[in-house]
Amino acid sequence: MELDDVVLYQDDSGNSAMMSERVSGLASSIYREFERLIEKYDEDVVKELMPLVVAVLENLDSVFAVNQEHEVELELLKEDNEQLVTQYEREKALRKHAEE
Repeated sequence: MELDDVVLYQDDSGNSAMMSERVSGLASSIYREFERLIEKYDEDVVKELMPLVVAVLENLDSVFAVNQEHEVELELLKEDNEQLVTQYEREKALRKHAEE
């Protein structure tokens, strides 16, 4: 088993993707722990657990990516809201000025 700096995986639809840096760091730490367990106890100790951990990491990465998309969308909505509030205040002031 060998882990490179960049972790690639294949999701359920068969698409290859690059894992986020945060999840990749977790994967590296878990991989080192698996290696330590294999050296100490044998490969059979982690044989059943490893696919489960890989699936969890892939799901975590997917959720992390969706969260980042939501954060970007939230920022765009905040900017839109600020523009709308500014436009509302401007129109409110113009209407007040026109009524005077």
